Amino acid sequence: MPQKPKDVAANDTTEKTGRPVAEQTAPEVPPNFFTDFDLHLFNEGTHWRSYEKMGAHLRECNGVKGVNFAVWAPNASHVSVIGDFNGWDGQKHAMRKLIPSGIWELFIPGLGEGTKYKFRIHSDEGVCEKADPVGFYAEMPPRTASVVFDVDKYAWNDHEWLKKREQFNWLTAPISIYEVHLGSWRRPGDKPQGWLTYKDTADRLVEYVKEMGYTHIELLPVAEHPLTASWGYQIVGYFAITSRYGTPDEFKYLVDLCHQNGIGVIVDWVPAHFPRDGHGLRRFDGTALYEHQDPRQGEHRDWGTLIPNYGRNEVRNFLISNAVFLLDKYHVDGLRVDAVASMLYLDYSRNEGDWIPNEYGGRENIKAIEFLKQMNEQVHLQFPNVLTIAEESTAWPGVSRPTYAGGLGFSMKWNMGWMNDTLRYMRHDPVHRKYHHDELTFSLIYAFHENFILPISHDEVVHGKGSIMSQVPGDLWQKFANARLLYSYMWTHPGKKLQFMGCEFGQWNEWDFDESLQWHLLQWESHQGLQRCIADLNRMYIAEPALHEHDFDGRGFEWIDCHNWENSIFAYVRKAKDWRDFLVVLCNFTPVPRRMRLGIFKNAWYQEIFSSDSALYGGCNTGNGPGIQTEEIPSHGHPYSFDVYFPPLGVSVLKPACRS
Repeated sequence: MPQKPKDVAANDTTEKTGRPVAEQTAPEVPPNFFTDFDLHLFNEGTHWRSYEKMGAHLRECNGVKGVNFAVWAPNASHVSVIGDFNGWDGQKHAMRKLIPSGIWELFIPGLGEGTKYKFRIHSDEGVCEKADPVGFYAEMPPRTASVVFDVDKYAWNDHEWLKKREQFNWLTAPISIYEVHLGSWRRPGDKPQGWLTYKDTADRLVEYVKEMGYTHIELLPVAEHPLTASWGYQIVGYFAITSRYGTPDEFKYLVDLCHQNGIGVIVDWVPAHFPRDGHGLRRFDGTALYEHQDPRQGEHRDWGTLIPNYGRNEVRNFLISNAVFLLDKYHVDGLRVDAVASMLYLDYSRNEGDWIPNEYGGRENIKAIEFLKQMNEQVHLQFPNVLTIAEESTAWPGVSRPTYAGGLGFSMKWNMGWMNDTLRYMRHDPVHRKYHHDELTFSLIYAFHENFILPISHDEVVHGKGSIMSQVPGDLWQKFANARLLYSYMWTHPGKKLQFMGCEFGQWNEWDFDESLQWHLLQWESHQGLQRCIADLNRMYIAEPALHEHDFDGRGFEWIDCHNWENSIFAYVRKAKDWRDFLVVLCNFTPVPRRMRLGIFKNAWYQEIFSSDSALYGGCNTGNGPGIQTEEIPSHGHPYSFDVYFPPLGVSVLKPACRS
């Protein structure tokens, strides 16, 4: 009986390699990468580490190495992988759909790290080419392809930091955050054009932050974004560290070096909106997949961006998985969640008739609230003592309270009220400040309702506001004195601290994302003095438990005098957990030196441990140095008192010499 002809494609061994084709290519249907349980969790919205399966992963199938691609596009009729390996031809590598999950998958043998790719998606709307929503790396904008990258190969050296972090309680610890935009902190040679790499920035930034005494850095968004002018707040590649400054491993080096030097790393995270760029999430499979179909729900009017559909399981899973990914693969210590207020309210920045009420007829975005609670629960469950910080500008209750107590579950919240009131007060000429006394006292009415961070952030030095130095009034001396006064008051006020880069040395120009900070100003003693003042404030803040242990508890604060509006002075006590450990803070918001009798509950010698008017900082050395003894003269409801100086436009901090 004649034999059938051989199937050359399957059995020919005359290839150039001398090996059978079967040994060179993967099986037609490789072993499953997704289990049924994976698919169930994904569609349920609880696959918290879906990034381990979605996107592009280096994989070996039956001894053949390649890349496994997976993308969620349930409404597409056909999806293929295109890239530099197939001439961007959508006919060559068609993906198979895993029904009913909506995930498309394909293993392509022979591919490796560095492969550029996109997904070509066919739908009723036509054909589009999309970057990978879960891609770990991307081409440098304006190019838009995703790039295969192994995010597991970096050898970390921060084990001691991570172990220590597990046992740490940040709520009672000093937190002083230096907010940084990586593209403009420094430029190569301090020239206007070009960027430092993550590695070059790391070596300089860590040294500087240690010298200045900050405990953390906070980075404006580092996820891939098409428009540099958005500062990173309009994200296309949530899982891709921006290629502007280098590779994901080089960013890991930055985080690693911070940790090895005792510095925490917080990154800005933006789940509130995403841009309309064609290669991004918008109408990903020809439908409003990640966003809402109705523009009254799906469009952010202020920013021209789109709002995620938090009610869709897979979208919620995508975002929470992204939060977990940053903590897992990049070891970051916290997420500052941008624009939370815009997520909480359906009518946020919308006119009457331009929003759809929730099922109860209210304005609260119930699905977004559920998402935020779920995100915070998973982050804190999987990574104990990692911080989640809300930028939330309304009076929404319980933002930084646990979800089991009815809160949103954030660790902390930016105190936008304190920031607005304080900066508004500081802009007044000192002669008028007495008429605005309540703008400073008001903050202590609600200071302990949330776990607050006091922010002087990038938002306060852009969009025509000018730098902090240009906002405070007076001649040159008064401007520097006002700046030292502002920050000294901030560092002694209850709440953790955040300061935007450049404010610490008195940058004159409004912040420009496209230029380096004005480091050349440090040739002047006045700028050196302000910088030295901030460094000493950080050292005092860390050294004195009274300034950080009770930041969120009224037991850590007591007014001595908050009624002297005529002289624009304030006096208060900050207390540690040990009630015998406390500091007396004296603030004078006028350029006139004041002397007055002040009551206190402890009879002791009080040493002046800080004065913002010190000559070291460019001041006049007016204060209470080296110290002052109390007398048995009742005042302010206390049995003891002392005659103290309130330095002009300054803050003096006194500490009892011994405990008893």
